[in-house]
Amino acid sequence: MARLNYDMQLKELKVQMMLLGTTIEDVIRNTIAALVNQDTEKAAAIAAGDGKVNEQVRILEQQCYTLLLRQQPIAGDLRTVSAALKMLTDMERIGDNGADISEFTLLMSGKPYPPEIKLVEEMSKETSVMVMEAVDAFAAKDAERAQAVIDHDDVVDDIFLKIKDSIAESIKCGGSDALQELDLLMVAKYLERIGDHATNIAEWVLFSISGDFEEVK
Repeated sequence: MARLNYDMQLKELKVQMMLLGTTIEDVIRNTIAALVNQDTEKAAAIAAGDGKVNEQVRILEQQCYTLLLRQQPIAGDLRTVSAALKMLTDMERIGDNGADISEFTLLMSGKPYPPEIKLVEEMSKETSVMVMEAVDAFAAKDAERAQAVIDHDDVVDDIFLKIKDSIAESIKCGGSDALQELDLLMVAKYLERIGDHATNIAEWVLFSISGDFEEVK
């Protein structure tokens, strides 16, 4: 009976982790939509609403601690719960990065964007997919999907380098609003960090399955 109850709680934890992943994916999508459309009202709401993600994280952390302290999980389950705790830290940081991007949206509003905004949109889509795939891989205990997320970080990094090089060249030529360009570069940097956090999540998924980081290729 105790084991059945534990399994139900562990299953519920995975469900709640996926729901948080969906929330964070929405944050990324809405953050970039507010940026692209210069929707300052939406951007301000995202920046102000960061505490909601943090609150969800705290609730899930408490669930993890309850499972660890009261249920005395066996090795495989211990790795799952421990990995979830580590993942929650990265998920919270992703929410923070969304709020940071929204702050830049407020700073950049009212002026035309540099052409690199299209690459920023592309980058945001790639990072959003990485986040959701990493969390889904955790729930499904799917090592291949987790490894695919890790490999996909190269795509995000490549887009960031394109943005950085393009902005550097534009500023060098003196034909653009340098401040606007640099602010957009900061947005891209936050998206790169989101990709890194998604990679961290995927690495913890691999750990939860195998117990060995050496299997991360």
